[in-house]
Amino acid sequence: MSKEMLEAFATLEKTKGIKQDVIVEAIKAALVAAYKKNYNQATNVIVEFDERRGDFKLMTEKTVVEEVHDERLEISLKDALTINRAYELGDKIRFEVAPKNFGRIAAQTAKQVIMQHLREAERNHIIDEYSQYEDELITGTVERRDNRFVYVKIGNVEAVMPRNDQMPGEIYNPQDQIRVLVTHVGSDSKGAQITVSRTAPDMVKRLFEQEVPEIYDGTVEIVSIAREAGDRTKIAVKSNDPNIDPVGTCVGQRGARVQNVVNELDGENIDVVKYEDDPSDYIANALNPAEVIAVQFGDEDDEKSALVIVPDYQLSLAIGKKGQNVRLAARLTGYKIDIRPESEVEFVDESSAQAEEENKEAENSTTDDTVSPEVQDDAVDDENTNEELTSEEAEVSDEHEEATDEETVDSTED
Repeated sequence: MSKEMLEAFATLEKTKGIKQDVIVEAIKAALVAAYKKNYNQATNVIVEFDERRGDFKLMTEKTVVEEVHDERLEISLKDALTINRAYELGDKIRFEVAPKNFGRIAAQTAKQVIMQHLREAERNHIIDEYSQYEDELITGTVERRDNRFVYVKIGNVEAVMPRNDQMPGEIYNPQDQIRVLVTHVGSDSKGAQITVSRTAPDMVKRLFEQEVPEIYDGTVEIVSIAREAGDRTKIAVKSNDPNIDPVGTCVGQRGARVQNVVNELDGENIDVVKYEDDPSDYIANALNPAEVIAVQFGDEDDEKSALVIVPDYQLSLAIGKKGQNVRLAARLTGYKIDIRPESEVEFVDESSAQAEEENKEAENSTTDDTVSPEVQDDAVDDENTNEELTSEEAEVSDEHEEATDEETVDSTED
């Protein structure tokens, strides 16, 4: 039995990754629990394990007293002396308790405790081992599937892939080798739980890191990813080296690098766009392959909205099938994008409008400060006219005075 026990320990460590020390502690705890269940006492119980022989011994410890009040905890000096004449009052004597003396309930308790400890040990082992693979790509083997999950074997554990993490149109057959992204490593009431995915945006990122060395070493950086799994993905990249083109680096010679990623994702279309610090340029790049005339932003209160003007013949291309292109561009840039054709928008060139306004202000200023030659000539004519009118008025006044004198003379003569 001892040999079989040691072999069982070795098998558990190999298949479940549970160390022998953990198993021994579980059995010790089970024996103590069984003793407590059977004798309703566990304070004086000690479990010993012989590593060489593989034997467990359950020992109860009793104190030598003059008068016994509790047989489970004490032994009389008279009885102790029959065992060994060297015992004295206050000494501790250990007695072996054979597990075969346990009742059925106690044995059942021991079994439950052992299984509980083993499950906890296995769960902790899985979490410790696979938590390092979280958010990483890993290759697994499809074992089976049901209405909710595809079960994937990775290493010595079984991971689950929920329906929303399964690629649309992909069929997973037993023994198929697939690459998945580990999205969660944790535990539930049933034990350790590892969740994997083939639709997560980070899966595209990890695939590019494997295909493009410049991304892996940080020369080219993936800024953002927007993905509709199984159909289309947009990925924005920028270069930390001015001599390297980020888009060309990711695409590769004759598109070899990006094609490898497309093949892994079962033909999913991938658009690689260049990230720009200027939001206008970034949004225009994100709407590729559509041509963009201008990008106008909303009020300060609504900074994350943009009006994009495109040629009339490019409207359907900019929007995409069922709005997919503009939807992915919005996710990629973080802006709410409204697309309008050129014919429906009164497009104003802000630089030209500003220059025209400055010219008008300059003309008004010149008019206020300077009088044109034509205005000066009119002023001279007005002055001459006034002088002529003055001389004529003088002549009329002289004639009136002469007439008045004549009337005075006639009156005197009469």
